[in-house]
Amino acid sequence: QVQLVESGGGLVQAGGSLRLSCPASGRYAMGWFRQAPGKEREFVAAISWSGGNTAYADSVKGRFTISKDNAKGTVHLQMYSLKPEDTAAYLCAAVRSYSVSGYYTGAKAYEYWGQGTQVTVSS
Repeated sequence: QVQLVESGGGLVQAGGSLRLSCPASGRYAMGWFRQAPGKEREFVAAISWSGGNTAYADSVKGRFTISKDNAKGTVHLQMYSLKPEDTAAYLCAAVRSYSVSGYYTGAKAYEYWGQGTQVTVSS
């Protein structure tokens, strides 16, 4: 059983940055999703087990970077130029991967989920 616990959320002013982290030991492709109150869960970023392949939602492309440190067993989401519309609970997700380069942008692909860490961006 994989237990995912996100960390690094908080309150930041617009234009600021935050770095989210999530444990990622083992052969798992990882993803970050976010969910604001009253809204559907949406894809943010994904990374392959190897860390060599990534994908981003258009709304965060160029501002967010997902990375994976397999030696430390951690996946990070570095967020720059944050906007009020980025305010949401950010959830880490994992799926066992048999592909070095595969990543997944759909929530249904993931087997394990964290509880989320709140990111609030003030204007």
